[in-house]
Amino acid sequence: MTGRARRLWTLQPSRFAALSRGRARLAWLALLLLVLASLTALAVPSLTGDGETTQATADRMTDVGLYERVVAAMKGGDTYYVAASDAMRAGAYPLRPFFTMRLPALAALEALIPGWASIALLLALAALTAFAWASRVGVALTGLFPRAVMMLLLAVSMLAFFQPGLVLFHEIWAGLLVALSLALRRPGRALEAIALGLAAMLIRETAALYAIVMLVFAWGEGRRREALGWGTALLLFAGVLALHAHAVAGVTGPLDATSPGWSAFNGPGFFLRALATSTALQTLPVVVGAVLIVLALLGWASWDEPLGLRMFALLIAYGVVISIFARLDNFYWALMIAPAALVGLVFVPDALADLWRRALDRRRITVTTVTP
Repeated sequence: MTGRARRLWTLQPSRFAALSRGRARLAWLALLLLVLASLTALAVPSLTGDGETTQATADRMTDVGLYERVVAAMKGGDTYYVAASDAMRAGAYPLRPFFTMRLPALAALEALIPGWASIALLLALAALTAFAWASRVGVALTGLFPRAVMMLLLAVSMLAFFQPGLVLFHEIWAGLLVALSLALRRPGRALEAIALGLAAMLIRETAALYAIVMLVFAWGEGRRREALGWGTALLLFAGVLALHAHAVAGVTGPLDATSPGWSAFNGPGFFLRALATSTALQTLPVVVGAVLIVLALLGWASWDEPLGLRMFALLIAYGVVISIFARLDNFYWALMIAPAALVGLVFVPDALADLWRRALDRRRITVTTVTP
């Protein structure tokens, strides 16, 4: 019955179509609790800055300004670590521990090519990522209208990634590489995904969480070669990170400022607001944006494809990390998962319909014993 039920936007039944009535009702309860939990986003201060915050930012070098100064110094002949440490001291940035200083890969690339070429490369990467996700999700939808909604959701998710002014921002590049890696990964064909995942880690260390999630899935599905690939990428990244730590130690000393740390415990409401701020949802009321993100999570969980479950797990993993460790001024960590996050909303109509049908299913199985 559930397999023959009329589909709304998707070609195939959702993962929820196979739930028992009891599990479907538990899913409705969980969804209600998540929606209620999303209201905690209202307690999070504005992440775009009030008057006092804006004035303080104007008196202090911005992150983009910092990266511009580093690249300019490298083009002038300085090595990365000298340029970065000098710029961070000038901007009153902490230099300890070592991972307060970004890995050198992106700055080295930016220093090698003209600014216009860097922007062109970023826009090409963003366009390729959008095309890859549109191709993967589009084949699961029924017609033009759902596909149009999917493209709109993709545009809403990727607004920041088409902004040339953010070309020096590490999360922009790393987030695109993570999204492209996930879209290109298919069973039995993971080499490109692993290579892109490694590239993302070499730009922004927080991309390692993506590789860990992919490693766990590959191992759990018995794909040992893919798991080995992700494990190798993580080992290579660990080696690069160790070299980076050694290089940072060579240009810093005990008098350099220390980071206040990353144990802010701002909660899930902060994660929801950070992700909304990283997308075009920032133009909507806070509650609306938070609820839409919760529904997007539901949509990804419902899509009965390995890609859907991986995207759901990735959002949850980064959500947990951001909720526990990110400070308010680290909201941009959500850019790591933003490029396709809201596309999950396209699966919500069928997910809710399947949950509704399963929760109300009153069919009974009658067993009749025939005595010969």
